[in-house]
Amino acid sequence: MASRNSSSNRTLVPEAKEGLNRLKTEVASEIGLGNYESTDKGNLSSRQNGSVGGEMVKRMIESYEQGL
Repeated sequence: MASRNSSSNRTLVPEAKEGLNRLKTEVASEIGLGNYESTDKGNLSSRQNGSVGGEMVKRMIESYEQGL
């Protein structure tokens, strides 16, 4: 089944997309998933993919809290 972009999966600030991709690549590399951008995510476990997303959210929350 091919993935589709749904309205709930759109970038609210299109200018932020490049920064989010850099963060995703950085996080993936730090948890041992080198070359993440060109990796077929379907071949990774849910735990691996979830770890990348979870760490991204954790860092974004920490950054926001520091700005308060």
